[in-house]
Amino acid sequence: MERKYTADHEWIDREGDVATVGITNFAQQQLGEIVFVDLPAIGRQVKKGEAAAVVESVKAASEILSPLDGEVIAVNESLSADPGKINTDSEGDGWFFKIKVVENADVTDLLDKAAYDKLAL
Repeated sequence: MERKYTADHEWIDREGDVATVGITNFAQQQLGEIVFVDLPAIGRQVKKGEAAAVVESVKAASEILSPLDGEVIAVNESLSADPGKINTDSEGDGWFFKIKVVENADVTDLLDKAAYDKLAL
């Protein structure tokens, strides 16, 4: 499994047709202390680039975009009770949702770590 990134500061871990989505440490640092998360409904169809979740911090609210087309098959329920988990482990236990990716999903604009690091500087 190789982690990929979006220009909007989401990360994606894909295993077969299932992708886990979260936000990068850079995004989490820009947001500041996260106080609320609105997760998508399981079964929801999401399109690439569409707002799938919302995260609110003491500074601002921000949409979490789906990096690929698919169906939401799981959400990280623990974030509802402890949204601060995103601040402490945004690229691990602070993941937002998992999608079953549509066949032939367009991954051409996803970035590898080196390309993302250049973008996030």
